[in-house]
Amino acid sequence: MTQPWFMVDIPLMDYQDALDLQYALVQAKHSGILAPHVILLLEHPPVFTFGRRGGKEHLLVKEDFLERRGIKTFQVERGGYVTYHGPGQLVIYPIVDLKQIGWRVVDFVEALERVVIHLTADWGIQSERNPLNRGVWIGNRKLANIGLAVRHWITFHGVAVNVNPSLEPFTWMNPCGLKGIQITSLARELGQPISLDLVRERLKRHLKTQLGIEPVETSLAVVKKKVRRVFSLP
Repeated sequence: MTQPWFMVDIPLMDYQDALDLQYALVQAKHSGILAPHVILLLEHPPVFTFGRRGGKEHLLVKEDFLERRGIKTFQVERGGYVTYHGPGQLVIYPIVDLKQIGWRVVDFVEALERVVIHLTADWGIQSERNPLNRGVWIGNRKLANIGLAVRHWITFHGVAVNVNPSLEPFTWMNPCGLKGIQITSLARELGQPISLDLVRERLKRHLKTQLGIEPVETSLAVVKKKVRRVFSLP
């Protein structure tokens, strides 16, 4: 690990703002303007996104149904089909140059899955990966979704872990393009509420150990300042 890693903890961020930030960070990394790798940890307001394989055909409600509820939809370049993000779900966006760290994409995906598997073990919950359907599962219930994108060997998009979100929006789609899949959360599996702040801290710990890094916790303002002079971020 020759380059430093920044860890940026963000309470809540609009999906479009997070997307713009990721694009700027990927470009800055590729151009050499930004040396550190960056991990963003955040929540989103309610939003549905569709991956490279499409996914609108797996939305079980009409888009005007979502519009009336103020829920936006986005077509993005991550892997997979349709997924939902919302408050109570923690999202990890790693902006990492895989060539610099000497990892294959599949190795990195498996490391991110291990992060979540170790997280659930902290609460005595046994979870596992499924190579045919990426993410983290508890039995036949999906807890975490993984959909990476890679440009110039630099990763973006990432992992969404259901801590205590409303699970109703997940019933408005076929998750991962699969019918009959049940979505779960840590709170549902435990049968009680769970602290998002505590889960954030545990996720940071497992990111450190599973990726073998010692990240520097950094503010969003510091990261934006490093790329603002070149890319038009607010």
